[in-house]
Amino acid sequence: MHLPTPEAVPDTPEQRRADKRRWLRAFNTSLAFVLVLLAVFSAQGHFDVAAWTVQPWSVEGLRGILAAPLLHGSFEHVAANAIALLMLGTLAGGLYPKATIRALPLLWIGSGLGAWLLGDPGTRHLGASGITHGLMFLVFVLGLLRRDRASIAAAMLAFMFYGGMLLTILPREPGVSWQAHLGGAIAGVLAAYLLRRTDPLPPRKRYSWEDEEDATIAPLPDELEPPPPREVPVLWNRPERDNGVVLRFPPRREP
Repeated sequence: MHLPTPEAVPDTPEQRRADKRRWLRAFNTSLAFVLVLLAVFSAQGHFDVAAWTVQPWSVEGLRGILAAPLLHGSFEHVAANAIALLMLGTLAGGLYPKATIRALPLLWIGSGLGAWLLGDPGTRHLGASGITHGLMFLVFVLGLLRRDRASIAAAMLAFMFYGGMLLTILPREPGVSWQAHLGGAIAGVLAAYLLRRTDPLPPRKRYSWEDEEDATIAPLPDELEPPPPREVPVLWNRPERDNGVVLRFPPRREP
């Protein structure tokens, strides 16, 4: 699943500046969303929060699918989600800018639908934790599907910091909306599969013996290229084991 190009990965000052701008843009976007969450949390005392939460199997609760991720029950709640959004949003947006933008609506709606469909009637669900779970599963599954170095490294980072989200998609703690977590996780896996080719894969160095059947690909004359595996000389052979000499003794004579 790599681009069939013999060129090495470009490492020019222009490329470094473009990469820096892309990561800075992802960080600033994630930070702006976190600031929106804090602003909404500070204004929650001036309107009826319960009316904008996800209420399972309630027609009135459907509007919570759009509004509930902006609402939080406590400062600890919004702080935990803000840190996760800042880290996972920067990681996903910096490495997969196109896929992340297209996946966000799916993660947003998926987390709300998970709470609305799987939640108990009469309960209320709010918070952006469903989106954070969707981002973690998006980055993790994209690493499994794309399998280039950057994607694998991002998947390992996401799992190292938020691998516990694999457990929080199941009912464990009272008062925690595992339904929204599960909906966001399913949306993240689905978005990763659908958008795995949205962002181009980085070019990879290829050798001529990898494409022996393709006569159009030939090595450059001055290129330092290792030989095919079958042409590598054997530098060491296992020595034959010396089992020793069997000494035959004459049969013992009875006196």
